Amino acid sequence: MLTGKQKRFLRNEANDLNAIFQIGKAGITDSQVNSIIDALDAHELIKIKLLKNCSDDIHHIALELSQRTGSEIVQIIGHVVVLYKASEKELYHI
Repeated sequence: MLTGKQKRFLRNEANDLNAIFQIGKAGITDSQVNSIIDALDAHELIKIKLLKNCSDDIHHIALELSQRTGSEIVQIIGHVVVLYKASEKELYHI
């Protein structure tokens, strides 16, 4: 579980990141989850954008992704979710 101070640090780090995944009207697929897990292992901190044609709620999507990938939700803002999962490399020393 991340503390408030750790989340603030990670939100600041995520400001300059671009969303590397998009969730559309098909919702979350198994292949997307596997790709997100790989991206989290490589980068630790990623942004995911929910497209306007997606009918699911952003909070529901974020929670499901967090559970299925073993990551933590850092921030939900607008249609963007920021996820964090520590790897062995520890790119972000929090």
